Amino acid sequence: MKTEIQQRLQLFVDNTRMLKKGFTWHSMLIRRLAALLYASENRQADAEAVQQCYRLIKESTGVFSTFRSNMSIGIAALLSLSDEPKPLLDNTIKVYDLLKTYKLRASDYLVVAAYQIASGANPEKYADIAKRTRAFYDGLKTNHRFYTGQDDYIYTAMLGLSDLDVHDGVENIEKLFQRFKHDFSNKNSIQALSQILVLSEASNESIERVLALRDSLKAQKMRYDKAYTLPSLGVLALFPVDNTTILNDLDESRSFLRSQKGFGSFSVSQQELLLYIMGIVASEYLDSAKSDVSTSALSTAITNILIAQQAAMIAAISASYTAVAASSSRG
Repeated sequence: MKTEIQQRLQLFVDNTRMLKKGFTWHSMLIRRLAALLYASENRQADAEAVQQCYRLIKESTGVFSTFRSNMSIGIAALLSLSDEPKPLLDNTIKVYDLLKTYKLRASDYLVVAAYQIASGANPEKYADIAKRTRAFYDGLKTNHRFYTGQDDYIYTAMLGLSDLDVHDGVENIEKLFQRFKHDFSNKNSIQALSQILVLSEASNESIERVLALRDSLKAQKMRYDKAYTLPSLGVLALFPVDNTTILNDLDESRSFLRSQKGFGSFSVSQQELLLYIMGIVASEYLDSAKSDVSTSALSTAITNILIAQQAAMIAAISASYTAVAASSSRG
C-alpha cells in the first residue's frame, strides 16, 4: 500500500477514536463522517473545535431547528475546519432561509446545501445561486418526478454554484441518465451519478470508464454499483489514474480498514466502508491530478458525495428505527 494512503487511513481511524470520546451520545455514522472530513483535509480531528462549533449551532438556532438534527455534528465539523466558523454559520443560516423561500423543504440535505453555497460563494451571489439551485431541481423533477427528492438538494446546490447553463445542464444530465439506466438498477443513484459527471464536464472516455471500473471492482467484490456508492464511480472515473492502480489502492485500503478495531463487518457495513476508502483514496489522488482535471470541482464532489450518501444512510436507519418503534407501540 502507498505510504501516503496508509497514513491518511490511519489518520481517519485515529480521528474516529478521538471524536468518539467527545460525542458519545451521537450516531457513530455521523462521528465517522466528521472524522473522515478531517482526514480528507489531512488534518487531525480537533474534538474541542467541533464541540465549540456544535455549541455555536445550538446558540444560533431554535430548539426545533433542522440544524440540530442528525447532521449537526457533520456541520459542526465542517465549520470547525474553516477559519471563521461564526460568520460562516451565520451565512449558512441566511442561505438556508433563502432556499426555503424558493419552496425547498427543511431537511438535513437542505442544511448541507446551504453550507455549500455559503462556503463556496460571495454573499452578493447567494440569491442568484439559490434561484439556480431551485431551477436545476425543477428541471430534474420534470424529467424524473419519482426519483427527484430532498437528497438531490446537495447536488443541485453544486450545480447552482457552477457556471453551467440550467437548460443545457439538465439536458445533459438526462442524456447521461438514459445512457446508464440499463446498466445500473438504482435510478435515484443514476441521477446523482449523472449530476456528478455533468458538473465535472466528464469526457466520453471517462463516461465509458465508469462501466469498466464497475466491472473491475465488482470482480474484487467491491460493489460500487449500489445505491450509496454509485456516485463514487463518477469521481473515480475522472482521475487520470489507471484502473489497475485504482483497484489495488481501494482493495488494500479496504483490507487495512477492516483490520482496525471498530471497522469490522459487524460495526461498519460494506457500502459505508466503500465510501470511506473512496474518500481517502480520492483525496490522495487530488494532488497528482492538478494539471489534468478540475481539482476544485473534484474536491467539492468528493466532499458532497460523502456527506450526501452518509446523510442518506442515516435517514434510512432513522426511518427503520421509527418504523420498528411504531410497530412495537401498536403491539
